[in-house]
Amino acid sequence: MTITATGISARAEAPRRAEDSPARGTTGRRAGFLPLIVDVAVPVGSYYLLRNGFGMGTVAALGWSSVVPAARTVWGVVRERRVNGLAGLILFVNLVGLALGLVAGDPRFMLAKDSGASCAIGIGVLLSVRWGRPMMTPGMKPFLVKGDAARAAAWDRLAADSEPFRRAERTFSTVWGGVLLAECVARVVGVYTLPVDTMVWLGTVVMAVSMVLAFLVSGRFAVVPMAKMLEHERATASGGRD
Repeated sequence: MTITATGISARAEAPRRAEDSPARGTTGRRAGFLPLIVDVAVPVGSYYLLRNGFGMGTVAALGWSSVVPAARTVWGVVRERRVNGLAGLILFVNLVGLALGLVAGDPRFMLAKDSGASCAIGIGVLLSVRWGRPMMTPGMKPFLVKGDAARAAAWDRLAADSEPFRRAERTFSTVWGGVLLAECVARVVGVYTLPVDTMVWLGTVVMAVSMVLAFLVSGRFAVVPMAKMLEHERATASGGRD
């Protein structure tokens, strides 16, 4: 129900030694599931527990079930000791939506406000493409560069001189922005046409399917072509010295 920036941000800059040992690799995989548990399992599970187990009202159950993921978002900002624009935007949308939902007493609005975050992010990403500074690039670049200086240099050259590379870069952000907007529309329609209890879990399903779709489409039409161009540029610059 509460959306955080972790579903979008990449973790490609993690030290490679974490993959050198099976034990560390397992720990890393387990840690990777933590955001999913906190952001999805906890709010959905607590909603049903509070509403059906403790007889709490729908609005109150929705509000309390958003506390844990919202607190985790705040803690992430405090721990990093820097302003994360995306996390701040999402947190602002969550808090405003929660306050308005409590005032209005409308559980459907409480669910629909999460879609507002997707809309805001999607519009922001698409505008960043229009302005020539694709917002999703910082999350994708470490994944492709992989901490390699030669790849980083190849990226800089392609970003400056290759229109196909820049077009693929724009495509990546365009796909994500478009999918987020489509998710927003689908969830709002569902919120106001389906039972609230159904949308509590179905909204999460829609979000998960949207993320998978965005990964697959952006990978096929942006990440894979960019990876090939990077490798070719790196090999060309090496001049056979490898």
